[in-house]
Amino acid sequence: MQVELLSDKYKAHILTNKNVDEIYDLLSKNILYYEYCPPFVTRQTIQEDMRILPPGKVIEDKYYIGFCQDGKLIAVMDLNDGYPEKLIVYIGFFMTDISVQGRGIGTEIIDYLCRYLSGLGYESVRLAWVKGNPQSEHFWLKNGFTPLMETTSNVAEEVILAERIL
Repeated sequence: MQVELLSDKYKAHILTNKNVDEIYDLLSKNILYYEYCPPFVTRQTIQEDMRILPPGKVIEDKYYIGFCQDGKLIAVMDLNDGYPEKLIVYIGFFMTDISVQGRGIGTEIIDYLCRYLSGLGYESVRLAWVKGNPQSEHFWLKNGFTPLMETTSNVAEEVILAERIL
């Protein structure tokens, strides 16, 4: 997977520890997310998230991606290749900067990502949102994700596992 090809409109690149302050600035403004998915973000939790892997995966399967517009980080995505199965990609996390929310930018990123992955032969994209978070639920349903089941996760008691067929 070539990260720089994940968007035709925004500059996509791998985020590293050098980007932690920039990531923190974006994430820490999204108060509503952390009301449903505590604890509140810290620089340390960002560094941990950059390394945490789903079961059976290796670091080469993980992409912690930034999307920039005019040199400013506007979105962060944690993407796991081949999870839970080879032809499925799992979005562990996706957040846009509050300054661009409601303008269709998140939807543009997700749509282009899905077209790109489909072109590579992937069958679907999966993710989960915290049950009861109206902002997350609205966004993912609007973007073509269908709930598969309710389950538990390491971040919340109840989450909705969802999938978008490519």
